[in-house]
Amino acid sequence: YAPAPLSLNAWLLEGQWIDGRQSARSLAPGAKISFRFHARDLHLVLGSASRKPVRFRVTLDGEAPGADAGVGIASNGTGVVKEQRLYQLVRQKGVVRDGTFTIEFLDPGVEAFSFTFG
Repeated sequence: YAPAPLSLNAWLLEGQWIDGRQSARSLAPGAKISFRFHARDLHLVLGSASRKPVRFRVTLDGEAPGADAGVGIASNGTGVVKEQRLYQLVRQKGVVRDGTFTIEFLDPGVEAFSFTFG
């Protein structure tokens, strides 16, 4: 999959993925998911296909999320998938605005299931 411009509520996969019925699984380091959204919170249900930790990095509009980082990541956007669960990745402070979220997986084998918003 390759990148494309995103309209509101659109998402894309970039890199090597297997897109299944219930989830998408990354096959190589550098696989990404991007989403153009309008919400205070952005959550993603993630797991590790191999049960090994999968490191990732989140950006919001191309930058580290800083104060808008969710509880599942550091302010510099880094985090680790250790178990299958809901990860809060963005928690916007102040006025809710449209944003483009990108998560890059630094290791292969992540399983991405679904986004939720708050």
